[in-house]
Amino acid sequence: QVQLVESGGGLVQAGGSLRLSCAASGRTFSRYAMAWFRQAPGKEREFVSAINWSAGITNYADSVKGRFTISRDKAKNTVYLQMISLKPEDTGVYYCAANERGTIAALDRLYGYWGQGTQVTVSS
Repeated sequence: QVQLVESGGGLVQAGGSLRLSCAASGRTFSRYAMAWFRQAPGKEREFVSAINWSAGITNYADSVKGRFTISRDKAKNTVYLQMISLKPEDTGVYYCAANERGTIAALDRLYGYWGQGTQVTVSS
């Protein structure tokens, strides 16, 4: 069974940086894609970024392009989201997700596995 465990969230001032980690276990992920979604209070969950595990091809939401970088460490079975120049609107619970198709699409319904989330709060 796939397990995804996020870490690295916290409180940071606007303009600061954070790196989120998602430790994946339970499968061989060579055919998977991993993604980050986030949900702000009172808002729907939204796509942030995704990466194809094997090829390393990435996808980003327009709102985070140039500020966030997704990467994966195959040896550690871990996906990272490096976030710089954080803004208050980046505040939310960040979820790691995985799909078996390897697609880096932005649709959350395509992802069958989810972590519990980690809180990111950016103060102004």
